[in-house]
Amino acid sequence: MKTLVLACLLATFSPAAYAQVAEDSDLFKTLKSLDEAIFERSFNRCDHARLMELIPEDFEFYHDTGGFEDSKANFMATVEQNICGNAAVKPIRKLVPGSLKVYPLHTGEGVLYGAIQEGVHEFFVREADKPLRHTSSARFTHVWILDGEQWTLKRVLSFDHQSPEPAAN
Repeated sequence: MKTLVLACLLATFSPAAYAQVAEDSDLFKTLKSLDEAIFERSFNRCDHARLMELIPEDFEFYHDTGGFEDSKANFMATVEQNICGNAAVKPIRKLVPGSLKVYPLHTGEGVLYGAIQEGVHEFFVREADKPLRHTSSARFTHVWILDGEQWTLKRVLSFDHQSPEPAAN
């Protein structure tokens, strides 16, 4: 009996049971595509149509320097004001290559119901006739929920914002 209990515990807490998926997996590719839809389209180009489809009304966003947003409406208002409010000084986000990781979430029956996505991104400011200016880097964690065939971004953690090191003279 002790052997059976030990085997169950090892299987439950095995690193393989919680391993990130491979970058060539369908799940990784899907969530990478959703990351691009959110950030390239909505954040970088201020095209919010896809973002509106991806976040639910009870969306929550936790930001270590910008505070907490507790709804889709509040989050979208913040994006409009702070990210898309001034085309002359436009924030831009870039995913750090190789930093994206995806961890599947399964029910007790082994059915995929969501995923945790984490990575590192860098932020820049775009101004007319100037090169992009690096302003910060940060880590992020996204909780994605799969409802039928539709993925929704339920929770976001954006943290560990760091300013770039000043250039050496």
